Amino acid sequence: MDRALNQYIPPFFAILRIVAGLLFAMHGSQKLFGIPGGSDPVPLISLMGFAGFIEFAGGLFIAIGLFTRLAAFLASGQMAAAYFIAHFPNGPVPLLNKGELCILYCFLFYI
Repeated sequence: MDRALNQYIPPFFAILRIVAGLLFAMHGSQKLFGIPGGSDPVPLISLMGFAGFIEFAGGLFIAIGLFTRLAAFLASGQMAAAYFIAHFPNGPVPLLNKGELCILYCFLFYI
């Protein structure tokens, strides 16, 4: 059974990489351009602006497979920092402090 499914591992990892990268880039575009969601963009010279740049550029690089390891390393670190800066002060439980997406992206980009 395992041998029959092994042939599908590379395409599934590629789909996961593309979808996760595009979703991550959308978080950055929301911060930088206010799209999607119609919110105001954050100032570029700020911590949120820097995070938006890493999310947008890193997400696109991950999705297209360019400089993937470097982009994933930066994205994973940025998500760890985001969790401990923005979510952990509200409590250690990710489900209660709304930090589960940060943790998920952090570990997804780490592997």
